[in-house]
Amino acid sequence: MVRMKTSFSRFAFTMIELIFAIVVMSIAVMTLPMMTQITSKGIEDNIVQEAIFAASAELMGATSYYWDLNSMYDNSVSRLERVIDIGGASPCDADRRLRPGHVNQPYHRRCLDSSAITPAGTSSTIFPNLNNLVDRVLFENEATEGLRDAGYKGSYNTIVNISNINETGAADNDVKKITITVTDSEDVNITVLSTYSANIGEIDYYKRRF
Repeated sequence: MVRMKTSFSRFAFTMIELIFAIVVMSIAVMTLPMMTQITSKGIEDNIVQEAIFAASAELMGATSYYWDLNSMYDNSVSRLERVIDIGGASPCDADRRLRPGHVNQPYHRRCLDSSAITPAGTSSTIFPNLNNLVDRVLFENEATEGLRDAGYKGSYNTIVNISNINETGAADNDVKKITITVTDSEDVNITVLSTYSANIGEIDYYKRRF
């Protein structure tokens, strides 16, 4: 009886198999730091995008703020933001409380009723004032709080600037330009977002009677 030996009965690796295994392990060891770096950069980029989105939301919210503390001076009459009479070429009519360009219909924009009496402590505390926008920290580095290892992420801040200029750059008391600059922990600008707010007041919702 003849016994046949096959290659499956051997108990050792060939030289080529050992070299191939060493090459694979070397590639894995060399690429691991690179993969970690790419992952960290991806996390940091995501946080930067979140900081930009947060600043954008803050900027859009500012457009719904009332013009200044005087905008709600007649809030005993209405909760709506009123148009501030700044005089100039387009003053408000004292009787109808309308400016040139206003629609003379119910539930439309009106100038401030200066004859109304305001209850104490209302206008400056109930509604957000456009001028109350302040610089603040969007994302704080959690490494300073001992929650994560240092270097995971940096701090991102918003710097707010409000100026009375229009889109042409000229001075305009009826238009405010709001600019929010997002910076990192090293005061490097990430992005600059801008919008305009106008002294036009609010319009009421028309209530159907049928």
